[in-house]
Amino acid sequence: MADNTTFQARAFTAQGTSRDAVDLPDTLFDGIVNMPVMHQAVKAFMANQRQGNASTKIRKYVTGGNQKPWKQKGTGRARQGSARAPHWVGGGTVFGPTPRSYAQYVPRQVRALARKSALNARARENAVIVVDRFEYDAPRTSRLLALVNRIGADDQKVLILTDGVKPNVFLSGRNLPTVHVMPYQDVSTYHVLWSDVVVIEAGALGQTLAPIAESEEVSAPRVKKDKPAAAEKTSAKKAPAKPPAVKAAAKKTAAKAPAAKKAATKKSAAKPAAKPPAVKSAAKKSGGKKKGA
Repeated sequence: MADNTTFQARAFTAQGTSRDAVDLPDTLFDGIVNMPVMHQAVKAFMANQRQGNASTKIRKYVTGGNQKPWKQKGTGRARQGSARAPHWVGGGTVFGPTPRSYAQYVPRQVRALARKSALNARARENAVIVVDRFEYDAPRTSRLLALVNRIGADDQKVLILTDGVKPNVFLSGRNLPTVHVMPYQDVSTYHVLWSDVVVIEAGALGQTLAPIAESEEVSAPRVKKDKPAAAEKTSAKKAPAKPPAVKAAAKKTAAKAPAAKKAATKKSAAKPAAKPPAVKSAAKKSGGKKKGA
């Protein structure tokens, strides 16, 4: 199915400032959506991701069984030729999987038509957004996350298509589970249909947007985590920290205390021990009697 109408897409700056809507190129966004071709391309893409490493051993690769388990006649048991037979436990597997390739080839023109159909399907849903230019001098995940939030796609899967290889943009979105960054020329039908919103750099579509004044960048909202009850109790029991002046005074008094103790012990050792009152009175009496005699 095809329409003659021209698709328009919302436009933003790299920081998320809204711009005037832009017209998508008619050569790519012509409104044709070919479902069978998209199904063939996605099926081939998923098949090409398979490694095909499943492997089993047939009877000639199983260890053991070079001799007959028992003689042919006279035992009363069924005749057996080898312990590697498929009906024996540990024997070989019949018609088991072996390493193989699951690759499927899709012609180049069919792949191009499928990718074009997928982009048209997203354009019909108004899920195509154009960004003027990505200029990241360093990887910044918060910057890319702020852009995703400002275009209103924070709870959706976002595919960002850059004009050529831009490592800083790729590294900025690598840690975001719902954001996938890749060059426009490498995108496939699977990636477009995986996403809910497709963000395309203007240069990849052959368009140039004049720069405009940027508004203040809104950082991504942070979720406050509630402290557990045990942590609140321990923080309440802790005494408030002393100021530095009080700590210094406490250290000085602690240093003076041992010196004062030492001085007191020296004074007590120098003075003789004082006599009790009863001893003093007895000495006076004895001294008075001697004088009279």
